[in-house]
Amino acid sequence: MMIARLRRRDGGALSPVICWAAFAALAVGLAPSAKARTIEGAKSACVALAKLSLPNTTITAAQLVATGNLKLPEQSGGPPNAAGPAPPDTSSLPAFCRVEATLRPSADSDIKMEAWLPVSGWNGKFYAAGNSGWAGSIPYRPMVAGIAAHYATAGTDTGHEGNNGSFIPGHPEKLVDYGYRADHEMTLRAKELVQAFYGGKPKHSYWVGCSLGGMEALVEADRYPQDYDGIVAGAPMNPMTMFNAAQMWPAWLSQKYPDGIIPAAKFALMHDAVVKACASPIGQRQGFIEDPSACNWDPAALLCKSGDAPDCLTAAQVDMAHRFYAGPVNPRTGEAIFPGPPFGTEGDIGRNGMTNPVGIAIDLYRYAVYQDPDWDYRTMDYDTAITKARTEVDPLMRAGTNLNAFFDHGGKLLLHGGWAEWRNGTELRDYYLKVLQNAGPKQAEQLRLFLISGMGHCGGGNGPNEFDKLGVLDAWVDKGKTPSRLLMSKTLQGKVVRTRPACAWPAVAKYKGNGDEDQADSYVCSNP
Repeated sequence: MMIARLRRRDGGALSPVICWAAFAALAVGLAPSAKARTIEGAKSACVALAKLSLPNTTITAAQLVATGNLKLPEQSGGPPNAAGPAPPDTSSLPAFCRVEATLRPSADSDIKMEAWLPVSGWNGKFYAAGNSGWAGSIPYRPMVAGIAAHYATAGTDTGHEGNNGSFIPGHPEKLVDYGYRADHEMTLRAKELVQAFYGGKPKHSYWVGCSLGGMEALVEADRYPQDYDGIVAGAPMNPMTMFNAAQMWPAWLSQKYPDGIIPAAKFALMHDAVVKACASPIGQRQGFIEDPSACNWDPAALLCKSGDAPDCLTAAQVDMAHRFYAGPVNPRTGEAIFPGPPFGTEGDIGRNGMTNPVGIAIDLYRYAVYQDPDWDYRTMDYDTAITKARTEVDPLMRAGTNLNAFFDHGGKLLLHGGWAEWRNGTELRDYYLKVLQNAGPKQAEQLRLFLISGMGHCGGGNGPNEFDKLGVLDAWVDKGKTPSRLLMSKTLQGKVVRTRPACAWPAVAKYKGNGDEDQADSYVCSNP
């Protein structure tokens, strides 16, 4: 029998605590398994974690959650298009030890985290779930997926509550927590809980996140290359400041060029025209452009012959379309700040409206860059504002392009983004190429990029938009199966209605010429 000696938080004498996993045989690699064990034994070992002393940490709860007995808040967090209004199904989740803790690496830190440790059948690995938006809550939905797959799982609120940036002014340490520190501290503490509960370190550690979670992923790989062995970074907002500047661009343009404002109905007209011009026949039928980067559609094709009409664009509207597709530019230098939305995303622009910029984008500049609740995007100077953002905020929440330290310890990085979302895939491609340029030939095999046709931001869109992220990552890291093709699926009302491959860039999926257009087997990956 193995005895884990854990020091009490009050600094008292060491007391023996039975590590229940020691009764089990080794599962995989170095990590002991959590095989069959009496519920009472597991409960005792779980409750004992409350006495564990960890740096800058107060463990506020440690309790056993019986099989299928997890209760979560109505809004469960997770990436956009994934959380939904209802909590995930937890009725069949295996029993696990739920540890809740508060981390205070600075005097002004208040980072909440949870670690979920399977009672039996632990696969010997650790998985951390990324956040979305402003975070501000534990990402329960992706954590549920992790525990269902028998991973030791963890997540954090990144140090504040609420889905906005109002926590930042006057609290520089909280901005540091949000930018990078909370994720790293959560990672360290979660691994220590794994060590205490199972009596061994995880064989592999994985991070999977999209949107903010994708940016968190890249910052982890850059700042703390030893934290994770495998990372999936979806639609990373890197740098977030520049992407948010692009999100405000159409609304900012509408203030400067009011005659060019394009009504929502005309965005639908533009979308139909660009899909007809640039999508394959299958893409036209399914409603998306396979490769917007190869599309050369010109909005002038819809120029009205005289006056204005519902089925055409005025000269001022054509000029406006050219401007927002190009993305924000520095008015003084002409420098491109961030790519505009790709062709095929006109629906997103039409739904948001040219005069209604994305709130999270305004919040970043209002609270993080200017730290002024009354800041108005309509007064934004795309010269001085961008300089200020790059100087004061980017260093806290931006990943560089030299990730060699992550690759040197064997880390694998899968980048992915949708072609049917505002965040232009060409920016992610350019980041990938810069990382690749810094990496050596061997390290290049540890990096893959997938630009997914018809997928929106972390999901959604007309094309297949889901794949087994953890499964693909684990097969790559643990079994050496480098992904060259992802099996994407689209689900409606609980039923898979379409599958299609996503190919490792620069390859694209092409129809074989025969077979069901809605089945992945009818496509091959080939270079353009």
